Amino acid sequence: MNSSAFSKSKLPTLLSIVVPVYNEAGNISPLVDAIKKSVDNLSITYEVIFIDDGSQDGTWDAVTKVSRADPRVKGLSLSRNFGHQHAILAGYSIAEGKAVISMDGDLQHPPSLLPAMLREWQNGFKIVHTRRISHRKQPAFKRLTSKAFYWVFSLLTQVVIPEGSSDFRLLDRQVLDNITKFNDVEFFIRGVVNWIGFPATVLTYQENERFSDKSKYTFTRMFRLAVSGVVAFTSLPLKIGIWLGLFTSVLAFLEIIYIFIKFVQGVTVPGWASIVGIVSFLFGILFMILGCIGLYIANIHENLKNRPRFVIQQKVNLS
Repeated sequence: MNSSAFSKSKLPTLLSIVVPVYNEAGNISPLVDAIKKSVDNLSITYEVIFIDDGSQDGTWDAVTKVSRADPRVKGLSLSRNFGHQHAILAGYSIAEGKAVISMDGDLQHPPSLLPAMLREWQNGFKIVHTRRISHRKQPAFKRLTSKAFYWVFSLLTQVVIPEGSSDFRLLDRQVLDNITKFNDVEFFIRGVVNWIGFPATVLTYQENERFSDKSKYTFTRMFRLAVSGVVAFTSLPLKIGIWLGLFTSVLAFLEIIYIFIKFVQGVTVPGWASIVGIVSFLFGILFMILGCIGLYIANIHENLKNRPRFVIQQKVNLS
């Protein structure tokens, strides 16, 4: 694709590409080269912003090196690991582009898709989502848990996130300015972007293999992201407790009536084991409800602290 495919009057005066990285030292230079190859022929001004989320492998040195060679490449180093979502927000907070694209730093999000995303933005879409086409080498467990999460999240929140979605997306400046007004401590960007509205479209892509090293997004990290996303977007789990309580109360009341009738008829109802099982089941539900309440209280507590979502340690090519 070349620059003639675009109307220069509608192109952004500056495109910001936000790349959160964590222990990705070997991927920085190849990613910058791939972005340049994809974007340079569009004849637009752009910046690439790397957010080093507390890496310990020389990632910041790699970012500094490429930044010194090209002033369009900028870097932000956080004081510790604040998490992928907060790292993206750090990039959003300093991005100057009329259009802002976020992507991962492992080259699995193809830079070759950037021109197509810009073209959709030019066509009037304020949000350009991307959806990963199933990768046959992705572990079956990861595919299954991903499907389960999107299904449960959509069911509980009424916010539909297409399966295969990621944080590889384009946001118009108007959308970004509204998102950065959110004060939520537990911030789930995928949910916010699908909740906020604005004209949107979806592009599909085939996920690349990682250029080097292995994925840092463990099952534990994904589980935490899923829980924080649900807690941030809906109070329905708390309301489910009311319905479960009502349902079990009705069952218990019916059982009491049954036992009373049998007692009047002179029949002793056996089944201590079944009673113990029912009581254990009810206690299980009770503890799950208490756990849900605890999550929401913890979320309120974190918001009341009013701590910053991230702390900046160093900058390069940024004022």
